[in-house]
Amino acid sequence: MTDMQNKEKDEIFREKNGQIGDFAFGKEVAQVFDDMLARSVPMYAEFQRMISEMAADMAVDGTNIYDLGCSTGTTLLALDQSVPPGVRFVGIDHSVEMLEKCREKLEKHSFCHAFELVQADLNKGIRIENASLVLMVLTLQFIRPLYRERLIADIYQGINHNGALILVEKVLGEDSFFNRTFIRYYYDYKKRNGYSEMEISQKREALENVLIPYKLLENRELLLETGFRYCDVFFKWYNFCGMVAIK
Repeated sequence: MTDMQNKEKDEIFREKNGQIGDFAFGKEVAQVFDDMLARSVPMYAEFQRMISEMAADMAVDGTNIYDLGCSTGTTLLALDQSVPPGVRFVGIDHSVEMLEKCREKLEKHSFCHAFELVQADLNKGIRIENASLVLMVLTLQFIRPLYRERLIADIYQGINHNGALILVEKVLGEDSFFNRTFIRYYYDYKKRNGYSEMEISQKREALENVLIPYKLLENRELLLETGFRYCDVFFKWYNFCGMVAIK
């Protein structure tokens, strides 16, 4: 059976819950996370393919690739066959349960590259060394805004000259009209993928104080002000955006 067939279905918010706590990346979420992403993130498989395509051009033999917020290792697996053999991967996540799932997946698929998985809180900053590529796929939005500038500066400091940062984020519309409209389209997308109104509502409440998106231009400004020379958008779907920046 394929991984798609083996995925446990996300039903975390299926039942009515009188008190919704903050969303957390614990064991319950880790078990269904792959299904959650496939059904909740538009064109997830396609932008993973795009990241892998860009990584093939950007990764340098003898350097490191960091995946910050690596979760269950989907992005690491996508890059395994596309980057030079001498590249070393470092996956970092705050959730022990996610890292356990990640290691399990990498071993199951006979991951070819040297790798290290590290438990760390990105709100406290990060040490990056000898990196030709750093990935943040749906991660920065979970970092407290107070700490984002420092985190991006830490990443910039550790990326080699001509190295890249690939950032995928949920974003706000540039004005309230588009923001409301894009969110409505997004919830329609989730309904098409089998989520009920109650599931959507309860997850939205759980994420309210945890996932804090910026506007696309705010993220771009953050990258350029940190020192990245070039920055462009490689993916956009209503309120989701992929950006790549070069040091």
